[in-house]
Amino acid sequence: MKTKAVRLYGKNDVRLEEFDLPEVGPDDVQVKVVSDSVCMSTYKALQEGAAHKRVPNDVATNPTIVGHEFCGEIIAVGENWKDKYKVGDHFSIQPAHFYKGSQEAPGYSYKYCGGSSLYANIPIETLLMDCLLPYNSDTYFYGSLSEPMSCIVGTYHAMYHTKAGSYVHEMGIKDGGKMALLASVGPMGLGAIDYALHNKDRRPSLLVVTDIDDARLERAASIYSVEDAAKDGIELHYVNTRMENATEYLRSLTGGTGYDDVICFAPVRAVVEQAGDILGYDGCLNFFAGPMDTQFKAEFNWYNVHYLYTHVVGTSGGNTDDMKEAIQMMNEGIIDPSAMVTHIGGLNATVDTVMNLPKIPGGKKLIYNHIDLPLTAIDDFEELGKTDPMFAELDRLCKAHKGLWNGEAEKYLLEHAKPMV
Repeated sequence: MKTKAVRLYGKNDVRLEEFDLPEVGPDDVQVKVVSDSVCMSTYKALQEGAAHKRVPNDVATNPTIVGHEFCGEIIAVGENWKDKYKVGDHFSIQPAHFYKGSQEAPGYSYKYCGGSSLYANIPIETLLMDCLLPYNSDTYFYGSLSEPMSCIVGTYHAMYHTKAGSYVHEMGIKDGGKMALLASVGPMGLGAIDYALHNKDRRPSLLVVTDIDDARLERAASIYSVEDAAKDGIELHYVNTRMENATEYLRSLTGGTGYDDVICFAPVRAVVEQAGDILGYDGCLNFFAGPMDTQFKAEFNWYNVHYLYTHVVGTSGGNTDDMKEAIQMMNEGIIDPSAMVTHIGGLNATVDTVMNLPKIPGGKKLIYNHIDLPLTAIDDFEELGKTDPMFAELDRLCKAHKGLWNGEAEKYLLEHAKPMV
């Protein structure tokens, strides 16, 4: 069958093209991709081309489909997988399958599988590693956001603490501890706030969220309010660190003891160094934001490493269990990643979106592959609705959900938007 997809050919070279998918064989599962959220990791792959660890060396002659945060419906199942997958089932996907240690992943490495496509054939490695996951919901964008949420879940699980006289690491953030999320009101940071406040197993007693943009901080505070956090016994602060003595101020919020857990969401030297400087005894710093600079460095207090047991971890993506946890928490209404999304668009908008991602303000750019729609900010719905009834209704539906993208808006969009042809 024919499909349209955005394919990577090399550095700064992505193209929306139509081509044939191979016939479904006994070891194949074919899917209709409904939604895909655009990740900064895709932009990084575009900047690096074949030098990227997950992009094949021959990408110039065998282009790969981009996009790894996707969700949709199974439309064909090969004979060898009919006991596990059924036509009509919805799915989400864990791209990091690590089959036999391989770095290959849908959205980076495969000619016929990626999120920026109308239809795709799931690679055998993904099936063998149980990374094509059942998704029992008709709200597709939650399935797309389960991948970035799994990265956040994995980050929290990768934090660890120690006990004097023991070499055993206690995994996870310190329950009831003091936590700081630095530069964390972007899309991934918002997801991290949500998880910190609502994870029932381990939550901090103090949560400090920082950025240098008042508007972004105010938006975060309107979604995850100080008052609601207090009802759950969490002292929540939003801090603009564009001030003198910001590090000292952040430490003062802990009574001078420092933080048990700090996650850094920006690959900026000053932010990384501030993260290290606010750690307390046995404090764990997670460097979440992956830099593009292979020589990226920052100073760290090694006296504190030796005497205060401070330590650093870094996470890049989650695993399948993390994604299953994210999906379960979303389906149960414990977390709601809608705050991540600030723009929607159709497959026709994907090339420009990926090429210019760092220049486009806001959070996640959510693409619905089977519609034709320019990338559009949710904040622009009201103005567009003055002349376009579809946007007027989308604006009404979003305002009914605190101004956030939601399942009702998605259903309406898919029914009324211009189809992709």
